[in-house]
Amino acid sequence: MNRKFLVIVLIAVAAGFCFAQNPSAVELLRRVDTNEIYNTIEYEGEIIIEYQGRRYVKTMKAWAKGNADSFIEFTNPEDRGTKYLKKGARLYVYSPDTEGVMLISGHMLKESMMGSDMSYEDTINNDTLSSRYNPVLSGSETWRERDAWVLELTAKKKTESYPKRKLWIDKETGDMLHYELYALSGAKLKEFNLLKVETLAGRRFPTEVEIRDLLRKDSKTTFVMKNVVLDKPIADSVFSQRNLER
Repeated sequence: MNRKFLVIVLIAVAAGFCFAQNPSAVELLRRVDTNEIYNTIEYEGEIIIEYQGRRYVKTMKAWAKGNADSFIEFTNPEDRGTKYLKKGARLYVYSPDTEGVMLISGHMLKESMMGSDMSYEDTINNDTLSSRYNPVLSGSETWRERDAWVLELTAKKKTESYPKRKLWIDKETGDMLHYELYALSGAKLKEFNLLKVETLAGRRFPTEVEIRDLLRKDSKTTFVMKNVVLDKPIADSVFSQRNLER
């Protein structure tokens, strides 16, 4: 799975390095981006949605290649057969109820994905943070008993979904412990917390994160990745319209 698909956002990332001295903001962000790069990923996932006193569990299988192609198939009884295909900046969904494929675009991209705290829009940004934001190292803080560098990011373009971001990066491990997404007004829209990291293929990799959409009352989503396989060849046919409709 790439950096923005469920891993989304998915998306909290382990940078996999230590800091011997104060790094620059640009170097910190570059290292975070570098750790997000992999050839392929394959995993089984679980999305646990807690919303206004109710709990929903969705299971899935997922594959991704680079930052452009990804494919997800849901396996829980209520959603079995629902599939998502991302090709570049385009996101398609197949519904077994209608037996049809729909391109998710326009205002639909801002809607909740499968009832979670992530929007469709959160899943399709492929470019690195370094290419999209200007970073400033604002200092250091303790986050849940871990010493962390604090980075504040400002979008380079007005079209960015979240004009401002704030990241907490573990000084010892390089894990992205927490990050927040803001509107241009400064209002905080979403926040992500790292819950679990595993060492995979020689790198620290986030396998469980918590996501909160602060515009949804009493809501949070936990995303869990299991049986993760990195950098194993995946056939191009996996990321095809034919596979989506099959």
